[in-house]
Amino acid sequence: MSAVNDPLDKLYSCVIWRLMPLLLLAQVLAFLDRVNIGTAKLQMAADVGLSASAYGLGAGIFFVGYFVFEVPSNLMLHRLGARTWIARIMVTWGIVSASAVFVDSANGFYVQRFLLGVAEAGFFPGVILYLTYWFPAQRRGRMTTLFMTASAVAGVISGPLSGMLMTALHGVHGLAGWRWMFLLEALPSILVGIMIFVWLPDSPKQADWLSSADRDRLLRDLAVSAPGSDYHAALRKGSAVSILLFATIYFLLLSGLYGINFWLPTIIGFAGISDTLTNGWLSAIPYACAAVVMNLVARRADRKRSWAWHVGLSAVIAGAGFIISAVIATHLIAALLALTLASIGIFSALPLFWNLPTQRLSGVGAAAAIALINSMGNLSGFIAPAAIGWLIEVTDNPATGMAGLGIAAMLAGILTLAFGAQRSQRPYFSIF
Repeated sequence: MSAVNDPLDKLYSCVIWRLMPLLLLAQVLAFLDRVNIGTAKLQMAADVGLSASAYGLGAGIFFVGYFVFEVPSNLMLHRLGARTWIARIMVTWGIVSASAVFVDSANGFYVQRFLLGVAEAGFFPGVILYLTYWFPAQRRGRMTTLFMTASAVAGVISGPLSGMLMTALHGVHGLAGWRWMFLLEALPSILVGIMIFVWLPDSPKQADWLSSADRDRLLRDLAVSAPGSDYHAALRKGSAVSILLFATIYFLLLSGLYGINFWLPTIIGFAGISDTLTNGWLSAIPYACAAVVMNLVARRADRKRSWAWHVGLSAVIAGAGFIISAVIATHLIAALLALTLASIGIFSALPLFWNLPTQRLSGVGAAAAIALINSMGNLSGFIAPAAIGWLIEVTDNPATGMAGLGIAAMLAGILTLAFGAQRSQRPYFSIF
């Protein structure tokens, strides 16, 4: 690397170490408070009286509140500043997550999950927007992948931690283990929210740990690297149809992600593991493997600059893993290996996916498109768990839900590979 670039590399390394650990911790907690319901279900379903379809509806209704309030939340972040608003989001979702200790009916479960979605709305797109304040496009992709690795890390932590808390504290002071789990896992979110308010600067201009020279150098690099765009001109070029395509692909990919998050412990239990703690440790295996492989895939995709092919092939691999797990659902080791393959595929595809919209749009157009794609895609978090719950209840077999996720992932892979094939021949995706 040339000497001219060395000062910038050193500067961005400083920025990474100042910002990313706290943001990664926040994302781990966001995902933990969102998906620990999967392990909690092993106890709370009987206590509260939740059928498979009622659980699927409650797990998914989180995303209704998330969808409705995401755009207003991002507007407030822009107006009040990232530090204040991200801190508000974390403290609020910590409080709402802890309130699950009072849930005693299916209706109460629905209300609590909806309010949790409202509280967390805007966190992910808010952080993605915040990263644009600090990193130019050519560096931001790696930061997005690093940030989303926290989701896999949360999956590694969630199963064992939730299982241990539910097992060790069950019956203490007359409370079920799942109630203790929700309470104790919510408290760190409140603490980290306070830490973000104290330590996270809104932008480089507010970073007192940057010297004046470093701040000016960073702002100049961001200004030079910022692309211009005309959103309406981009739409006239046919990007509206591409946005719909990308939203569809993202919807299908997230269906696989949330299927893993909410139903993995159930599938492991179906294979014969009744002990909550053992189930938690086994649930961590697919996430641990995904956390390693997704970064290797991202590095290779960046080096080859072939993001569509890596996303498409990863999605096809995920689909194969889901379908195999459905066929051999009662064989624990084989099913766990298949679900690990599915997790690797989904977690590898998702962060690389965000390179695809930015190939078509930049600047204002990209910001608007990404917000729309994220909002539409996250509706899968409502639809997929509810659909899986319905399938399981109708067939009395969790394997049917996994087969459905396999079909969704396969379709996402086929659409993305078709997009990649078209882009290799002409500048715009013209099939649609």
